[in-house]
Amino acid sequence: MTANNRVEELIAQARKFRPEAVVIANESKYPQLKEALANLPIKVYAGEEALCQIVTETPIDMVLTAMVGYAGLKPTMNAIRARKPIALANKETLVVAGELINELARLNGVPILPVDSEHSAVFQCLAGEIGNPIEKVILTASGGPFRTCTLEQLATVTKAQALKHPNWDMGAKITIDSASMMNKGFEVIEAKWLFGVRPDQIEVVVHPQSVIHSMVQFEDGAVKAQLGMPDMRLPIQYAFSYPDRLQSSFPRLDFKLCTELTFEQPDTARFRNLALAYEALHRAGNMPCIVNAANEVVVAAFLQDKISFLGMSDVIEKTMLHASFLQKPTYEDYVATDAETRQIATEFINHK
Repeated sequence: MTANNRVEELIAQARKFRPEAVVIANESKYPQLKEALANLPIKVYAGEEALCQIVTETPIDMVLTAMVGYAGLKPTMNAIRARKPIALANKETLVVAGELINELARLNGVPILPVDSEHSAVFQCLAGEIGNPIEKVILTASGGPFRTCTLEQLATVTKAQALKHPNWDMGAKITIDSASMMNKGFEVIEAKWLFGVRPDQIEVVVHPQSVIHSMVQFEDGAVKAQLGMPDMRLPIQYAFSYPDRLQSSFPRLDFKLCTELTFEQPDTARFRNLALAYEALHRAGNMPCIVNAANEVVVAAFLQDKISFLGMSDVIEKTMLHASFLQKPTYEDYVATDAETRQIATEFINHK
């Protein structure tokens, strides 16, 4: 079991489940972790390199990559090289380096099973459809807490307001990304690599109830949808158990209570991040990596009250114009792009 910063939860879960080894990525938390587990036969490690190494260990059957952001790229690549099936909850891995990851997975014969609720929904809709070409992937979006806000209202959005998601309980970074619709933009990019579709075959539909998790339209016009409660345990379990479905005690969808399903078109004038993600996908190369790095910087700045909600899109757009564009990047290029982009985005924020 591994964690980045949440050492208390890692300690509690390690005590409960008694894993063979634990890793805390933040090395400053190592003494606390080591001391708390001293009376148990659990190996304790710390740091990024330990994280990259632990995923290659022989007893591991599958690696669930659920880190937030660019940090998930290197450990995921190591796990693929070690031929571990990947349950992918870290969408940024495919956003940053989709082509590289897909090629690596192909060479090593490793399946990548989606855990994001939207991509799991598409994956479930495709079960039994081998050889039937996809006409369109339709990703649903809740619209977040500001779905009905005007541009004027969005200009004064606070951090506290942005952290209140109507349907899902997520970490701060993902919650802000959901509010700005960058999360949906990243899911569009991820869908291209997971399902081998073109950008023009991926549609986003705002569905405030979050009951339909996503849909697939086939060449005959039929649309398949996957429905369920907004509960991440189901897609996580499905990735672990695929192709089987295991019995669960999760809450069931009650159609006596769920009487209305509505759909709207996303407004990219108010939520520019979605349009910027599509632009990055069309331009390809290292542009999605640039957008991801710029977004990580602006979200951190927004959470520290250094930038406005709408200002985040301004900085991302300007950074896309100034960062070095590469059409055929290598892994080393992605590392360099990430570092350069963060510096550029930070400078734009500091000079606002």
